[in-house]
Amino acid sequence: MRRALRIVVIGAGDVWVGPAILSDLFTVADRLRGSELWLVDADESAVALMARVAAHANDLAGRAFAISHTTDRRVALAGAHVVLLAATVDRLATWRLDWQLPLRHGVRHVRGENGGPGGLSHALRSIPLALSVARDVEELCPTALLINLTDPLSRVCLALARHTRVRCVGLCSHGTEGYRLVNRVLGLVEPIDQAEAARTEEIEQKITLTIAGLNHFTFILDMRERASGRDLYPVFRERVRQMPPDFALLSRRLLDAFGLFCAAGDLRVGEFLGFAHETIPLLGPDFAAYERQRGERLAQMHAVARGESSFDIQPDGARSAHLIVAVAEAYAVADPVSRLECTVSVPNGGCIGNLPAGAVVEVPAVVNRLGVHGASVGDLPAGLAALLRREIDIQELTVEAAVRGDRSAALQALLLDPHIHSYTQAEHLLDDLLRAHAKHLPQFA
Repeated sequence: MRRALRIVVIGAGDVWVGPAILSDLFTVADRLRGSELWLVDADESAVALMARVAAHANDLAGRAFAISHTTDRRVALAGAHVVLLAATVDRLATWRLDWQLPLRHGVRHVRGENGGPGGLSHALRSIPLALSVARDVEELCPTALLINLTDPLSRVCLALARHTRVRCVGLCSHGTEGYRLVNRVLGLVEPIDQAEAARTEEIEQKITLTIAGLNHFTFILDMRERASGRDLYPVFRERVRQMPPDFALLSRRLLDAFGLFCAAGDLRVGEFLGFAHETIPLLGPDFAAYERQRGERLAQMHAVARGESSFDIQPDGARSAHLIVAVAEAYAVADPVSRLECTVSVPNGGCIGNLPAGAVVEVPAVVNRLGVHGASVGDLPAGLAALLRREIDIQELTVEAAVRGDRSAALQALLLDPHIHSYTQAEHLLDDLLRAHAKHLPQFA
């Protein structure tokens, strides 16, 4: 008999994150039937709206969950089994500054979110928030698994591993990107219009990929036909040369130089590479489009809450649901191994042999009653390992800067960053970032 869980979603009021997590959970509602679902957000009106959306989906699912919502996370966390952390700090406004300010200082970066100076700034805000949640988890539900979805994911997970006792795993919503990229090259599953992402499960039925690295900085170590076990890398290397010139140019250059294809996509891996601007235009995120889409999504959620529209449950790519179900089954069954889950972020501990043991890496993992355990994938090619070790060193300094309010550590992180080419540039940019985000960075006051 499966054990019912108490599942807590922190940051559920966000119009992007909230519906995505609800879609994941209701995709597997039958397998979690009888569980409690708590939605938490500091914005009372936002979380109340998402609770009404969840109630609508729950009616369609035959009342699978007992749903509650609150602005007080401590109420929700008491006795929780699974905690999903998806909270952000004034996301679009702060991201806009993280993109614009480095450009003013001559930094040629491509996204400004999880790597480069923008990634540093983002982490300085996200890490204290994550640590405050983790302190409550330690007190109120110490055996719970905290599934972190908050970016910059590796840096937040590293802070949680270094400075708390919580059982934590990082989970990225872009974990299937590698399958979609490989499918475009090999033509395994035909896309439906522009909705190729909706066919990921069909792609995974045809191939198996071993993916490892750091979050948003992962590489395909092994690529095989699922039915026969045949190595597909040779044919992939041949066919990728025949792809249009604008297809994954940065990832193709990394394949040529280091021998492995990037699984995260050019925009994401480009955040960690100082030469990415050669292949990716410095246009940055389309913030106006994000604002417009946010308004459209908010209107959709209000329509669902009023009963004028149905909640759109996506049947594919439900990574958070897959992991929650794995944890639920680990709680419920005696078998010590529940399932293998692709590319989660966990402390390395030897999973990638030539990266530091204490780094947070993204690897396949086994889920059981004791938690989530990264699988060993061996060594990375020496050149790639060197690139990743530099990023790991930056992440270590970033965590210390965020936790201690240590300006010196933040400056060192910038000076190690491949986007920075001047001490003066780094110093002045850091001052501007700390000043611009001062209200969110009390540790630096």
